[in-house]
Formats: sequence, structure tokens, C-alpha cells
Amino acid sequence: MLEYSKRVLQKVSFDISLFKKELAKAYQNLLEEDVDELIQWVTKTFGPQYVLQPIFIKN
Repeated sequence: MLEYSKRVLQKVSFDISLFKKELAKAYQNLLEEDVDELIQWVTKTFGPQYVLQPIFIKN
């Protein structure tokens, strides 16, 4: 599921609003350890501005 989420995020990275929606979906569907890896990957691949902190706050 992590690799699928990465592919989707790469495909929608041209549009920040789509990226935000897909990032939120990935966060909801991934295991906790995969979320940590996803955050690192997004930061490395797209830069820290793409890691939207409110999405990663657990309720």
C-alpha cells in the first residue's frame, strides 16, 4: 500500500490541492510505521513544504 501511495502522490504532485487530498487518504489507510516512512519520502522527494503537518496529527 505504501508503494501505491507513493505512485499516486507522484502523479498528482503538479496540483497541491490534489496532493493534499491524496496525502490525507494515504495517512488514513497506511500502518503507523508506513506513515513515518511516507513522511520521510515526501520530505526527501518534494521538500518540506509538501509535508502538511495538520494531516499528520492523529485524532
